[in-house]
Amino acid sequence: MLMACPFVFLIDNDRMQAHFENIQRISDVTLPHAMHDLSCRITEELDLSHLLERLIQGKGQPNSLTQSEKLDLWSRLKILSFTRMTLSVWATTMLSLYTKVQVNILGRHLYIDTARSLGISDSLIVSNRLPDLISFWISKGVFRDGIDFSLLCLNNGLISGTEGKERDLELGSESVDVVDREDHKKFLDSVDFLSQHGMPALISDMEAATKEVLKGKQLSTFFSSTTLHETFMQILNNFMSMGSPNYWIKYMIPEHVKPYSSNSSSDDRMLPDLTEYEQLMMESQAVLLSAEFGSVVEISLQAVVDKLVELMGVKFSGGSITAGLPLARVLPQVAQMCPLLLEEPSKNQFIQIIKNIQEVELFFTLLYANMPHA
Repeated sequence: MLMACPFVFLIDNDRMQAHFENIQRISDVTLPHAMHDLSCRITEELDLSHLLERLIQGKGQPNSLTQSEKLDLWSRLKILSFTRMTLSVWATTMLSLYTKVQVNILGRHLYIDTARSLGISDSLIVSNRLPDLISFWISKGVFRDGIDFSLLCLNNGLISGTEGKERDLELGSESVDVVDREDHKKFLDSVDFLSQHGMPALISDMEAATKEVLKGKQLSTFFSSTTLHETFMQILNNFMSMGSPNYWIKYMIPEHVKPYSSNSSSDDRMLPDLTEYEQLMMESQAVLLSAEFGSVVEISLQAVVDKLVELMGVKFSGGSITAGLPLARVLPQVAQMCPLLLEEPSKNQFIQIIKNIQEVELFFTLLYANMPHA
């Protein structure tokens, strides 16, 4: 559970907003690479071209395929088209949210590391008093607008000084040493776990959810925009509830990550037998398992599907799905929309929609200032 922090509003709103935005920008660096890998894997693993080629060949050469073979090809195309679409919706949404979970957790750790390197007592930087620490730094003139974390992360520990100039931060054993920086990089790189390791199981489970929802729907079944929206959401809901609660976390985080305990690290100190990478992964897992994150995922998926169906209605106005089309004519439209979901973040309107959802903004504002409680 993410506890609301009573000190948040002690900070000048403009400064807090500018500082928070700096934190979020780090995900703009890590997300493009993750999205590129995701797009490549989905294109490779869920390639529909061979099915389309055989169907086109069968149309040009009527005797090359039996009726049974044609029906089987159409059935596979139906399942894989919806599987690829819903998987793209889910994976894009999760990567967009997870990269922000990472940078907010890492940003908080870097704040604490920096505070200790400056000799600030642990009593001021215990959990739920981070905003108080920001106020302390600003009031003492240590920083003008707080730490610029995009510089801190990307330029090996540079921070903004009181005169607005960059100065080196001595990174000794009390702060971010070489090992810590390697742990931070490893932590940010872990976003690739989905593409590199989680994809086979994700595809299999999403396909199973798709088969369940599309069971009984024939190629002649009429699909309106409402029907299509309901179908996408039913597949996603089936997928999210297939196994034990939050079973889907196995696609995002290695299963060997230990459970997070708020009691064992209530003062934000490292557990003695854990590396910082392990601590960061534990905290990420705890956030993904939280009810608040589940709510944000649900809202985000709904928003993405809303926009997706809206765009399909506009893009294919010549054969409008608004009034309804046979499923056989809807499938090519579904296939053509998938690349839009996997575009690079700067051009990806679905990622921008997620970023601008009010509940998402609030969630990450609170996450930065607070750790999840088991």
